[in-house]
This record gives sequence, structure tokens and C-alpha cells, in this order.
Amino acid sequence: MAAPVIALVGWSGSGKTTLLTALLPVLAQRGLSVSTLKHAHHTVDPDQPGKDSHRHRMAGARETMLATRERFVLFREHRSEDEPDLALLLGRMAPVDLYIAEGFKSAPVRKLEVHRPALGKRPLWPDWPGIIAVAADGDVGPCPLPLLDLGDASAIAQFIVTGLGLRLDVKSEHSRFYDE
Repeated sequence: MAAPVIALVGWSGSGKTTLLTALLPVLAQRGLSVSTLKHAHHTVDPDQPGKDSHRHRMAGARETMLATRERFVLFREHRSEDEPDLALLLGRMAPVDLYIAEGFKSAPVRKLEVHRPALGKRPLWPDWPGIIAVAADGDVGPCPLPLLDLGDASAIAQFIVTGLGLRLDVKSEHSRFYDE
């Protein structure tokens, strides 16, 4: 069975990354292995011109893997292809207990909206399907969804664990991928 996915969605500046980085250690402390995906609306190239891996890509390699002792990075050129959807990206990742996506608000997965009323932006939940709760740092007005305190990562983690039916009573079957 595939691991559950939850997407953190919200306007730019709402605190999605801050919440994600606060959730990761809480979920790990509960024994869950978690991988993340980040969607960007702008062009990003973490590879540096002049480096060998960049030269491989520019010469036409469809995929280039840069591997070091600490990590590896796989670069895939889409060229004229459509942007990959969340399901395709998840299929390329190693198995874990939970995937947390940042962004991907159009993906057909459960979503947690991160909302800061002080930004002056309207909430997403009325217009985007799949939003199961709102984590906010202020009054969001009438909302039929569960409201979570954006500053309480532990409570939000518990909501995710409970809401997605994650088991905490056994050591993760996926932790062996990272313990070696």
C-alpha cells in the first residue's frame, strides 16, 4: 500500500515552509519516516554552470545524477514535456510512511491550508477541493473545516497522524532505507 500524501497549500508568505520544517522533527520523533516535495512556480536551477553535471545536462542528457558521500541529486530535463504531476514525482521517490508536499494545490490529494489573515488574502478552502483543515495564526472567520493553531506543530502533527490513519505503534518499515 502506498504511503499517504498531504499537501500544505497556501499563499506565498503564509508559512508553509516554516510549518513543514517544524512538522518534520515532530513526526520523526513519533517514529515516522517522511519525505517531502516542493513545487515552485518559478524557474529553479540548483546546478551551477561550468560544473560537470551542468555540462552533462546542457549537452543533452535527459537525466543526470550528481552523487556525493552525503547525498545524491537527480536532475531531469523536461524540455518540451509537460510539467510532471505529483503522482509521477511520488513514483520516483523511495518508500516512506508519509509524503508531505508543499504546494501542488491542484493535485488530487488531501490538503492542509496554511493561512495568515494578516496577509490580507482570501482563504483557499472555499475554492480548492481536498482541503481537510486550516492552520492559521488568527481569526479566519466562519469555516466549516477543523481550525488548527499554526504555532502548534505538535497538534498539527497529531491531526495529520490521526486524519491519515498513520500507525505509530511499530518501527517504520521504511526506516531501513535511511538507517544503513
